[in-house]
Parts: sequence; structure tokens; C-alpha cells
Amino acid sequence: MSRSLPPLNAMRAFEAAARLGSFKDAAGELGVTQGAISQHVRLLEDWLGSRLFERHNRRIAMTAAARAYLAGIGPALDRIADATARFGRDDQAVLRVNAPATFALRWLVPRLAPFQDAHPGVRVRLETSNASPESLRDPFDVIIRGGPDTFYGYVASPFLSEMRVPVCSPALLDRLPLRTCDDLERHTLLHTLSLPRLWNDWLARAGRAGLEPAATLVLDHFYLTLQAALDGLGVAMGPTALVAEDLAQGRLVAPFAGPLLPARSYCTYLPAERADDPLTLAFRSWLERQGNLRA
Repeated sequence: MSRSLPPLNAMRAFEAAARLGSFKDAAGELGVTQGAISQHVRLLEDWLGSRLFERHNRRIAMTAAARAYLAGIGPALDRIADATARFGRDDQAVLRVNAPATFALRWLVPRLAPFQDAHPGVRVRLETSNASPESLRDPFDVIIRGGPDTFYGYVASPFLSEMRVPVCSPALLDRLPLRTCDDLERHTLLHTLSLPRLWNDWLARAGRAGLEPAATLVLDHFYLTLQAALDGLGVAMGPTALVAEDLAQGRLVAPFAGPLLPARSYCTYLPAERADDPLTLAFRSWLERQGNLRA
């Protein structure tokens, strides 16, 4: 049976304008001009024989017909996008993974090769973000975040635990030994902008709340803080899971046996509709094995 379908570009323009409430924002999202969005919407209105938007100077308002049409085509376009994203060239299955940048750089990427070797027909597409699963615009099969937290429509599963401990480069330790916590008064403490209380919390556990270091250096991303520690710029609060390889290879040292500062576990968050997908479950199981081995 033949299908009577309007032009796809016209539907995409309408859906974006309706969802964003603006022709200008729809143009930005789709990478076209505002005039092109307006033309596509008019084409769709002519094709449907119904007005979709009321234009009020610089704002638009959907008609009742438009709201009903959006409710029908919005999920259909989502399914088309989802089905398309699942496959790449040569019909390779695509596994879409989203993880925090520092975790991806220091833990996940160095371990991905064995998974790829075991699944040659799968292409992992990794993107980084710290946004909550619910606020991600694009669909993902596996989202990695701290937790466990509860997000509507997602199934959470911890796979990697960690603690935090002061770390620094061996060269820095040679110049300025760290025998007790009091020796930190001669050092630069490295801070991450988004984690401002790590040192305060650790010093309180160590019984040295209020200790004043020689200097502080604040960086805007956690992987920069760890890189600064590797480069000998100061002492950082290192998460054990993400610095384990550096400690094992001697690139970093942990000068104190304790205390260890508790940190949130890393968890997988699977969309409920993907929770039974064999490939998604295989990746989650692989993460759990890696986490059990390397936590």
C-alpha cells in the first residue's frame, strides 16, 4: 500500500519549530536560515490544507491542528532518528554511549579495545557530558554517571566504586616531602571548580581542618586538575579508579595511607526501552567485569 507522506524536510522544520517555539531556534538547530524554516512550514501547511502556526510579531503559537499533528509525528521522527543512529556504514550496529569527559579519557577509552575486539560488528559512538540523563537531547543506549540516582525512565546499575586520596608526582615529592598532613602547608593544593569542597572534607577527616597551604590552584575541569598533578604543579585529590594506572606506573604517588574520602560510585543508566537489548546488556556486563577487576 502506497504511503501519502509530506516532504521530510518540511516535517523536520515544523517539528523543530513546534518543539522549540521559534522559527529562529529551529533554524539554528537544523543549520538553515529562518526563511527556509518559514518556507518549509508554509509548504507543509499547503500540503495539509491547514494552518499550523499563528504568527504574532516575533513569536509563534501552535494551532490546535498543529498540536495534534506534532503529537503524531514527533514520536515517529524520534523512532526514525533512533533506527538510523543504530546503524552505520556496512550495516554495523552502533552502540551510543555517553560518559563524563574525565572518566571517558582516563578509564573508559583505555579499556575499550578488548570490547571492540570481542564485538567486531559493533561501532561504539562515545560522547561526553556531565548533564543528567533526563536532560540529554540525543538518545543513548548507555549513560554513565555517578550514583546510584533515580531518573524517570532509566534503570541504574553501579559498576565501579572509588575513594579519593591525595596524589602528586614523584618529582614534587622529592622536592617537598610529605611525611605528615602538616607538610601540606608547604605545598600547592589543586582544586577543581566544580568540586570545591574535596580538600576541606579530606582535611577535616584527617584532623587538620583549617590547614592553610602555601598556595592553591583552581582549574575548571577535573582532568586538568589531574594533569596539573602529573606535571608537578601541586597535590590533587585523586579518585582511586581514575588514577590507579598512574599509581601503578609510578607517574603519581599517594603520600598518605589515609584517610580515604568516600566518593560516589559510577553507574550505568539504561533507558527503560533499551534495558533488554542484548548489545546494551553486553556492554553493561563488560563494564561490570572491568569495574570488579579495576575498582
